[in-house]
Amino acid sequence: MTPDAPMTPQDALVALMITVSASDEDIRTAELVKINNLINHLPLFADYDVGRLPRMSEVVFDLFEQEDGLDALFGLIRDALPEKLFETAYALSCEVAAADGIIDGPESRILEEVRDELNIDRLHAAAIERGTRARHMTL
Repeated sequence: MTPDAPMTPQDALVALMITVSASDEDIRTAELVKINNLINHLPLFADYDVGRLPRMSEVVFDLFEQEDGLDALFGLIRDALPEKLFETAYALSCEVAAADGIIDGPESRILEEVRDELNIDRLHAAAIERGTRARHMTL
């Protein structure tokens, strides 16, 4: 991400998924696999250059080290993401958080932050969360 190559909408979604995965300071294999699967299978990422993944990870981790880095990251995401993709962004965030079967503590807080930062209506958020929960149920 440079002035001549700003963050794309897909970059913003990838950065957000990485943020959710890293929020508990333990990036699990299941979360990385989920991110990879989402990128490889969703039409939204059909033309995404996966070579940008390391750069998006670097941006996220660099901002995590700064005092107001999370606010800056959400600013970049909001700037790059069309509003019509805000609910999609929240849905992808929920998918990554649920990938390892556990959403607690930091992941729960980051999802709340995503809801707030992207102005996701509480009813819509509940529907997205319920759908995610249904897809990740086990016997």
